[in-house]
Amino acid sequence: CPKCAQLKLPREAAAFCSQDCFKAAWASHKSVHTKVYSLTSQLSQEGWKYCLKKGRTRTMELPRFDWTGPLRPFPISKMRLVPDGIEKPDWALDGIPKIEPDSDLQKRVEIKTPEQIERMRETCRIAREVLDAGARIIKPGITTDEIDRVIHEETIARGGYPSPLNYHFFPKSCCTSVNEVICHGIPDARKLEDGDIVNIDVTVYYKGVHGDLNDTYFVGNVDEASKQLVRCTYECLEKAIAIVKPGVRFREVGEVISRHASMSGLSVVKSYCGHGIGELFHCAPNIPHYSRNKAVGIMKAGQTFTIEPMINTGLWRDRLWPDEWTAVTADGKRSAQFEHTLLGDGIRS
Repeated sequence: CPKCAQLKLPREAAAFCSQDCFKAAWASHKSVHTKVYSLTSQLSQEGWKYCLKKGRTRTMELPRFDWTGPLRPFPISKMRLVPDGIEKPDWALDGIPKIEPDSDLQKRVEIKTPEQIERMRETCRIAREVLDAGARIIKPGITTDEIDRVIHEETIARGGYPSPLNYHFFPKSCCTSVNEVICHGIPDARKLEDGDIVNIDVTVYYKGVHGDLNDTYFVGNVDEASKQLVRCTYECLEKAIAIVKPGVRFREVGEVISRHASMSGLSVVKSYCGHGIGELFHCAPNIPHYSRNKAVGIMKAGQTFTIEPMINTGLWRDRLWPDEWTAVTADGKRSAQFEHTLLGDGIRS
């Protein structure tokens, strides 16, 4: 359908076997265009717009892009507010981290004090509660913006700040990555559909430290290939966690994950990695999830870091959407991810 192509609608609902077939279906098919125009008009009036340039720019029109799969961005709502009484990281007001980029913890791995570790445990427990609250509303017909609203409200209710909010201008309180989105998907007005998979990535800032985790969930009835992808990705994380203890080289994490993923015919994303975490959102060490990586250093008691394998059904390579946040698979096939914040002693934070 030429109009569907102009509106960048998914090919599955816009392709016809012949011109005669297209003409016969036109009377009912054309209502799809009206619904899209109606939704766009309604959302525009309510302040919903498409995101561009890492969240610094908005537009009324769907950006032009060579989309790799059937998923498309939808308009996003305005940035949610955080009450004055909540302790905030230094990027909350202007979107620019001040301490993190130049910290010496970008080059050396911090050994946390028992007091810091206890604060991180408390923050990670809150992050788990928040993630579970978001997961409970997942079902066909729910928008990822509604998930973001729940994550935001549940974080605030516990006295925390949603770390992603305005971090380098990221416009939402969590990341929601659907189907071919590898990571950093921006919650928007798209309704989840039966058969989707969706990752919710939550980080909470509380008592001066961050706690980071994510899970991938099924939406309704999911095909067997997607179930296998999600199952294998979870197993990759569990196998990586099992080797965490003092003396293990960080590079071994990638060997364990890559070995298990390849046994299932899946690929490991190389563009993103696990990271140190604590009073900084991101710091040393960097922990690649693929084999034959060049990560340096060994695990030690008192270190805190994340492991977050991203596994694809097709090629490992990724592309960025025009919002400059959303990373999608280069071939449009599905991707899954799981993440935990860990203590180098061999204990999950």
